Amino acid sequence: MSRTLKRSAAFTALFRALAAGARGGPSLGARVAALPRMIRATARGEYDGGLRLAMMTAATAYVLSPVDVVPELFLTIFGLVDDAVMVTWLAGSVLAETERFLEWEARRSSVIPGQMIP
Repeated sequence: MSRTLKRSAAFTALFRALAAGARGGPSLGARVAALPRMIRATARGEYDGGLRLAMMTAATAYVLSPVDVVPELFLTIFGLVDDAVMVTWLAGSVLAETERFLEWEARRSSVIPGQMIP
């Protein structure tokens, strides 16, 4: 049940992020360009995306891992389904997190210098 909820949340995040781009949200190019800035801001402790970034890194490592090839060899289609779900979750997470980061960046740049940032 919990896995089903997580998967549906991933698909929902992916759909919402793609729909936001279609209706005037950040473009895919702006989101991809924001990734290095998001990583730097997180590493500096300025942005609170550490756990989410770690989860996205782990998901990427899981999909690219040669250990994950073993289930594909023995389980064929079922071994590929877990990768498809993981890639969908990863895409949705990256889109949602970059949008959140871009909003944070915009709020941060609109604050008067010397004023406390929430």
